[in-house]
Amino acid sequence: MSPDSTASTSPAVDPLASRLPVTVITGFLGSGKTTLLRRLLRHPGMDRAAVIINEFGEAGIDHELIAASSEQMTLLGNGCLCCTLRTDLQETLRDLFARRRAGEVIDFDRVFVETTGLADPVPVLHTLRTDGLLGAQYRLDGVVTVVDAVNGMDQLDAMPEAAKQAAVADRLVVSKTDLADRETVDRLQQRLAALNPFALCVTAIDGDLDPGLLENIAPRAVTARGHELNRWLDPAASETSFFGRNARSAANLSVSAHDAAIHSFCLWFDKAFSWETLNAALAALSQLRGPDLLRVKGIVHVEGERGPVVVQGAQHLFHPPVVLQSAPDAEPRSRILFIVRNIARESIEKLFAAVEALGVTR
Repeated sequence: MSPDSTASTSPAVDPLASRLPVTVITGFLGSGKTTLLRRLLRHPGMDRAAVIINEFGEAGIDHELIAASSEQMTLLGNGCLCCTLRTDLQETLRDLFARRRAGEVIDFDRVFVETTGLADPVPVLHTLRTDGLLGAQYRLDGVVTVVDAVNGMDQLDAMPEAAKQAAVADRLVVSKTDLADRETVDRLQQRLAALNPFALCVTAIDGDLDPGLLENIAPRAVTARGHELNRWLDPAASETSFFGRNARSAANLSVSAHDAAIHSFCLWFDKAFSWETLNAALAALSQLRGPDLLRVKGIVHVEGERGPVVVQGAQHLFHPPVVLQSAPDAEPRSRILFIVRNIARESIEKLFAAVEALGVTR
């Protein structure tokens, strides 16, 4: 749902539950994406996944994959389906779904998309949000970005792609922590927290990670997972939460000079929005600065709604808003976190101030 369609009706709590979740796994070259995915697929409950990859490293997901890499689709040893990306993502996803419906492949219940190390994950979000046919079958569950503890700081310094991959993530996984000293890992985690304050950041050695941390990370999950609710709603839940006690300072942590183009900040609003004015502000922001609007994530109060509303988007695209009807908000003010590229905080403050005539005040 685009921002300009949010005003007509109150959003459903879970409008996408029946669609197959798609998780995008990204990260710079050599960060450990394939290792993470290979370990993830070994867990019970992951034997009905479809995996789409568009690069082959020295280590594939499984020996069977390497041996049959000339085929477009391969059934892995654990029952998962692997598909090499030979055409565009839309065609691959449509083909997968058609074969699933015809009984030609396993009845997969989720999809993992592993991008190349230099990929921008935002076009994948765009594909899933703008293709009407795909939208009837799939839903974006979130973006997982793997960051190498040994080389991550240098990659963030030298490679804009690495910084953007971290900035758009819903989950950050710091890999190879056993190969880096504690001080280096701590510095990297602090930098990632400054670059993307709202992403849950975890560590993994040799890709070993609880798969539950990478499931249901879209806005719909906020209503179902207790720890997610705490991170979203409780202003005192955690000092690392982007709405935590130190939210104002945490959202403005100093980042490396190399990250200066990408920065984050949180805006607070004392007065509840109407659906019309919230829509107007988000639509104007998306239209005017969409390409540099890397992530927007917020809890806002809307007139007439019983609970706070989750709003989040990337560039020109916004998820359907989710009303948390069963979760009263301890913080009476609305707050929206922005991760942007080359956009001054003041310009967004002025944009929201411009809709005060419609009844919105900060």
